Amino acid sequence: MGKSLYDGNHAASLVFERASKVLGDSFLNTLFCGPEEVLMATDRCQPALFVHSCAAVEAMRSLYPEKRAEVLFGLSLGELSALCIAEVFDFETGLRVAQMRGNLMQKACEDTRGTMVSLVGGIFDDALEICDKTGVEVANLNCPGQVVISGECGAMQSAIEMAEKMSFKRIFPLKVAGAYHSKLMGGAAADFEKFLGGIGFRDPKIGVISNVSADFVKTGEEAKRLLIKQITSPVLFQKCCERAMRSGVKNFFECGTGKVLAGLVKRINADAKVVTLDKIEDFNL
Repeated sequence: MGKSLYDGNHAASLVFERASKVLGDSFLNTLFCGPEEVLMATDRCQPALFVHSCAAVEAMRSLYPEKRAEVLFGLSLGELSALCIAEVFDFETGLRVAQMRGNLMQKACEDTRGTMVSLVGGIFDDALEICDKTGVEVANLNCPGQVVISGECGAMQSAIEMAEKMSFKRIFPLKVAGAYHSKLMGGAAADFEKFLGGIGFRDPKIGVISNVSADFVKTGEEAKRLLIKQITSPVLFQKCCERAMRSGVKNFFECGTGKVLAGLVKRINADAKVVTLDKIEDFNL
């Protein structure tokens, strides 16, 4: 993860090296070499995603200085990267925030028995009925026809059984450590609020759309409040995309690992132009 950017772009390599000074020398080795099960643990995955996405942005800036972001947003942890690029806080501060967020959510996963399930190709009202009757919660509204629900494992099994009798074409459990974006993350949110209390947030210099409100964040204090709320609230990714489009955005760049978000954007609007910036070869625009 991130190795080709580190090797192929000087501006990106500096981001990785700055991260190593904060997280220790072993961070880059784990990031570049794995093993995957270690890297995918919540407490390691979140700072890794933050670093990779910020490095991709710096590579883009170095290669194409004439291209400037007009709107920024992410999915869950990606909102931290967006706020960092908008200069709400510096990179080192953002990395420490990502690390703490990952640690707290990892602990919440260990303290609870939760999981998540994706419901594809069905009616949203059916998902709401499942939540109402089983006690699980909507965690992500990703794109048309895709809803993710989150909750305690026993309740989620009941939710799956209900979903199998409804309109959904596909029902599949996600490979996650716990019930993210649900009330089971309440302990993490409370401790995250205490941690962020000592950190100053500046007002965004570039427009950032919040996962919680699906609207632009106006101040640093609002950004902080929404980050805390996001841990237990649904991620409104589809609505974030639609808000960006209403503001005039037509070209989207997914900065970081994989192509999942690019696929979601195209399902939201097939006419959107989407570029994934993950490996160094992706930057031959």
